[in-house]
Amino acid sequence: MEFIKEESEDIRIVETFRVKQEDTEEKTDLMSLKKESQEPNEKEDEDQYEKHHDFEIGEKSFSCSQTEKTQKRAYKTANRSYLTCQQCGKSFKRFGNLNSHMRIHTGEKPYTCSQCGISFTLKETLRMHMRTHTGEKPYTCKLCGTSFSRTSSLKNHMRIHTGEKPYTCSQCERSFAHKQNFDVHVRIHSGEKPYTCKSCGKRFIRKSNLKTHMKIHSGEKPYTCTQCGKCFTYKHNLHVHTRIHTGEKPFTCQQCGRSFTEQANLNVHMRIHTGEKKPFSCHLCGKSFTRKIDLQRHMRIHTGEKPYNCCQCGKNLEKHMRIHTGESPFTCQQCGKCFTKKGTLNRHMGIHTGEKPFSCQLCGKSFTRKIDLQRHMRIHTGEKPYNCRQCGKSFTQKKTLNRHMENHSEENLFSCQLCEKSLSSKIDLEKHMRIHTGESPFTCQQCGKCFTKKGTLNRHMGIHTGEKPFSCQLCGKSFTRKIDLQRHMRIHTGEKPYNCRQCGKRFCQYGNLKVHMRIHNGENPFTCQQCGRRFNHKGSFNRHMRSHTGERPYTCSHCGKSFEQHGNLKVHMKIHTRAGQ
Repeated sequence: MEFIKEESEDIRIVETFRVKQEDTEEKTDLMSLKKESQEPNEKEDEDQYEKHHDFEIGEKSFSCSQTEKTQKRAYKTANRSYLTCQQCGKSFKRFGNLNSHMRIHTGEKPYTCSQCGISFTLKETLRMHMRTHTGEKPYTCKLCGTSFSRTSSLKNHMRIHTGEKPYTCSQCERSFAHKQNFDVHVRIHSGEKPYTCKSCGKRFIRKSNLKTHMKIHSGEKPYTCTQCGKCFTYKHNLHVHTRIHTGEKPFTCQQCGRSFTEQANLNVHMRIHTGEKKPFSCHLCGKSFTRKIDLQRHMRIHTGEKPYNCCQCGKNLEKHMRIHTGESPFTCQQCGKCFTKKGTLNRHMGIHTGEKPFSCQLCGKSFTRKIDLQRHMRIHTGEKPYNCRQCGKSFTQKKTLNRHMENHSEENLFSCQLCEKSLSSKIDLEKHMRIHTGESPFTCQQCGKCFTKKGTLNRHMGIHTGEKPFSCQLCGKSFTRKIDLQRHMRIHTGEKPYNCRQCGKRFCQYGNLKVHMRIHNGENPFTCQQCGRRFNHKGSFNRHMRSHTGERPYTCSHCGKSFEQHGNLKVHMKIHTRAGQ
């Protein structure tokens, strides 16, 4: 009985001590929470419940059983469920961290910079921010000497030297040195775009992209070129633009030596050497593109979207605005000529360099642009992709279709102030005015002869080169242009497709019909500036001008006599022919 009594007393002592110990532990845990709330950024203390406690009563030892330790862990876990954010479910080990986290939801920023007024949710973030004002950079790289204001920035910097890329994408296995870049990359696969423009609803993967996009709505262009005064929304665009003035082309192809002003242009160029297919395809028509931006522009053909409008005339924008401003920002460094488009300058440079990198595999003709080669190939293939919806006629070039459509249009918006002739386009009026002004802007580099139209100069160049790639299968006569061969074939076929609506007379060429129509309308567009006489045919006007200049371009090869007109030379040649008989 004494043993039982003594044992029961011992048990009571242990129970009493256990209750007291648990009370003490509860108080200690609450004090620990209080301490954590006061010092949220200090390192967490070692868990007191992980310790093994021995209790000694008199001469006997008692140890906490495994069951008791399990109960205490359960108590601790239950107590920690208190550290869970009720809004997003995120859990924290310390009350101070939960308290700081709640500011994300409440928007509270209690720590304010006394110098610039920016507020922060954490005191530590304010402390690091203050280094931007003081210039303090206490963390220095021992390898290169670069200093940083944050230890995390130094840690990220060290990966440049070590080459470490600890963050790897599980979907494409691409690796990143910084977690921030990794998180942004993951959004490409997930499609997540957390940053939304409040003005237009467009969404972005990065916050910086949203900030840049907002400049479109604000119209802000903070970056100005010091040489020409042009303003840009983005600093990168200004940097690229300055290369127009400096002529710098820092990106060079290692295979062919060609240089580019932008890395993106070099990347696109490299696909020529690698044979890489165009990666961006239209899901509506199947057409492929080398750049994503080109696909996006192409999609507007299907959607009909025209997002950029001129505030002056309502026409589509940017490059078009240079028509109103007269701006020509692209200057040739060799001759000083200015252009509104970079592509036009690049084509112009071919005049100085003589470079024609695109050659036809069938006839060997070379071109300065790929698009010109593609158009040329239609001569060989007979392809005519542009069709008139009104009469069904087909054309090899879109501009030819546009000119043809003017025949169907009853509108003639541009009128000549000298002869009152109406034309459907401004460029046609400009060409027409050369008749009155005598302007001939296209000059042959070999003989100096000038022409009013570029096409006429091109035909003239065949005299010097002797090239006549188009031959008649019936008589063997050769021509410099396909259109000349087609007109010639009408001699054999007797076809006269152009009909005068007033008298019914038919012609094999449209130009002959136009000249004939002047008989009916009395038009005489060619005026002599010296005597005022007017002519309805350019050939008649040229012959008349020789009476003022005294020019005699037609010379007899037998006696050297010269004549104003070719017909007079032909009559004269009969004298020599009869003498020879």
